[in-house]
Amino acid sequence: MSTVAVIDYGMGNLHSVAKALEHVADGQQVIVTHDPERIRAADRVVLPGVGAIRDCMAEMARQGVVEVIHEVVRTKPFLGVCVGMQALMDFSAENGGTPCLGILPGRVEYFGDNLMQQGERLKVPHMGWNQVHQERQHPLWRDIAQDERFYFVHSYYVQPAEAALTAASAEYGVKFTAAVTRDNVFAVQFHPEKSQHAGLALYANFLRWDGQGV
Repeated sequence: MSTVAVIDYGMGNLHSVAKALEHVADGQQVIVTHDPERIRAADRVVLPGVGAIRDCMAEMARQGVVEVIHEVVRTKPFLGVCVGMQALMDFSAENGGTPCLGILPGRVEYFGDNLMQQGERLKVPHMGWNQVHQERQHPLWRDIAQDERFYFVHSYYVQPAEAALTAASAEYGVKFTAAVTRDNVFAVQFHPEKSQHAGLALYANFLRWDGQGV
């Protein structure tokens, strides 16, 4: 039986992610674990996350999953979700500056306290539904319409060092990267498990994905 490991490092929405994956799993087993051997043995790996990046990075280190993340991200279909996407970058401005996993080149920046759109001040965090514009073709966009709406909750956003990493963008005062991809890695800032049919479609696509970009 094919397995997908949802990495449990004590932070975030991992059980809601796991439930959404189970809902669309077609014969696959979804396991929630911080055991490095079970993560290594899985066919696919998901890194979820919510909350402050410093706490997330500290808990990853405490649970002993940093090394195995660096291993599996090179070889298996790998999906990052929300802070799990931000953690893949080199550095985050959150908490006065926090080094991240350094798997993808780029930074995580704050939206700012004076965010404006069409003459109106926007609230931070960015919370709610927003259109996601696909910037490149990818198997995880299968059966998902261009400019489909997904659910976001975040105050910080990813700025990849290379434009080619951006798989999708959205706008909230500024245009920001909503999804990144390289090789067998795909990551999203929004929450698929809170995004109804479109989010479930993305999770189903991940469970079918062989890790090839197109």
